[in-house]
Amino acid sequence: MIGRAIRADLLKLKGKGLWFLVFLAPIGLIAMQALNYGLRYDYLMKQYADDVWRYLLENIAMFVPIALLMGITILSSMLANIEHQTSAWKQLLALPISRYSVFGAKFAVAIFLLTVSCILLALGSITLGLMLRFGTDIPIVDVAKLAFYPFIASWPILAFVLWMCMTYRNQSLPITIGVVLAVLSIFPTSEWLPVSWPLAAFKASQGEVFVGVGFLCGFIVLLLGSIHFNRKDVN
Repeated sequence: MIGRAIRADLLKLKGKGLWFLVFLAPIGLIAMQALNYGLRYDYLMKQYADDVWRYLLENIAMFVPIALLMGITILSSMLANIEHQTSAWKQLLALPISRYSVFGAKFAVAIFLLTVSCILLALGSITLGLMLRFGTDIPIVDVAKLAFYPFIASWPILAFVLWMCMTYRNQSLPITIGVVLAVLSIFPTSEWLPVSWPLAAFKASQGEVFVGVGFLCGFIVLLLGSIHFNRKDVN
């Protein structure tokens, strides 16, 4: 049942601009670092001569949380607005498909789109390093951590923002919440707060802890959101 809902949601993406956003975020991050190294190449190569790949990934990682959370906010709002703008929730929920499947399908589609974006970020980071003549000793594990650790650690925020976007027709509140969280993600905050987990997942010595907590809490929030969505009247 949820598989049919996922396929239906994927078909609805045509002409909505979501794929443009999926490509824009990683390309933008890589282009920003390409400009940074292009303007200060000699200085940066001397400054980071001991491990040029590691410092490139760290420079990219500084901006991954805000780009990721902004992407989560916009994608969630656009996915929910597919039904909100056409007032199609009642027709959709009248079909022989559970609300849990509808909610889970939206989350799965968001995960799929963001996974594609993360893969592009990983490929773009490797391509930029090769173009900057960093050598072929590519730290594949670190590149994978850069691309996917912050993403998985952000699942609680993804589930929460998507929950808000799907239950409120007026998107101003969930978008405001998402933007505030994105801005807060670049400032030092307590490790107890989920907003700090995307950056900590990559930079902390035990980043896997934040990945695991993000994964677990993401599904808890997803479960709570689906229960609420199942009981709420949606216009």
